[in-house]
Amino acid sequence: MNVYQINDFSALVSGNPYVGRGIVAGTSPDGRAVSAYFIMGRSANSRNRVFSVKNGEVFTEPFDPSKVQDPSLIIYAALRSYENDLVFTNGDQTDTVIRGLQDGTDFFTSLQTRDFEPDAPNFTPRISARIHFANGAFTYDLSILKSVDEQGGATARYGFSYPAVPGLGHFIHTYVGDGDPLPSFQGEPERVKIPASIDAFTDEIWGSLNADNRISLYVRYTDPATAAYEERLINQNK
Repeated sequence: MNVYQINDFSALVSGNPYVGRGIVAGTSPDGRAVSAYFIMGRSANSRNRVFSVKNGEVFTEPFDPSKVQDPSLIIYAALRSYENDLVFTNGDQTDTVIRGLQDGTDFFTSLQTRDFEPDAPNFTPRISARIHFANGAFTYDLSILKSVDEQGGATARYGFSYPAVPGLGHFIHTYVGDGDPLPSFQGEPERVKIPASIDAFTDEIWGSLNADNRISLYVRYTDPATAAYEERLINQNK
């Protein structure tokens, strides 16, 4: 087994009906910071969503507000920034991290105050990412908070910090695959190849996700020297 193998995103996801919500953070071959976040859903409540972009921030919103059953775990700010940090997560812990940064608390310490999602029996992990820009360069961190057992007895906390390596990204998602209950992600974030083209990467991610369960995708490529960025957004619900 080659632990340094870099996989195509499609090789990691194609044929898997349900990886849940997923985050990719990494570096394009030309040195830009890459951030990607997607959501999938099985229930009508989960599928009734779209991503929207407002002032450079990304939010989940109901596609049909009249059909919302429980907004607590499905409506949140998915991507926000504060000074030199870009934060993107699969829940309202985005705001927890942003408030921590505003108060001088670091990414991992802020997440110590949070647990996995209270959605027994799945106990969905909270996955989070932070890209930190400084002096025309960047580093990035990933976190996953998950149940230590099948009873939801306590939270296991895992954190990973990475340098920017051109062409290399790391992918973390909530579930290994479909199931009842849903099996949580295992191990370290997966090493994934980052293409030079934002359109190529957007198409690869969206095309690899199960067509029946994919909901929304947001991808951003940011120049660390100028902070200029390109973004792409796809919603299954038009």
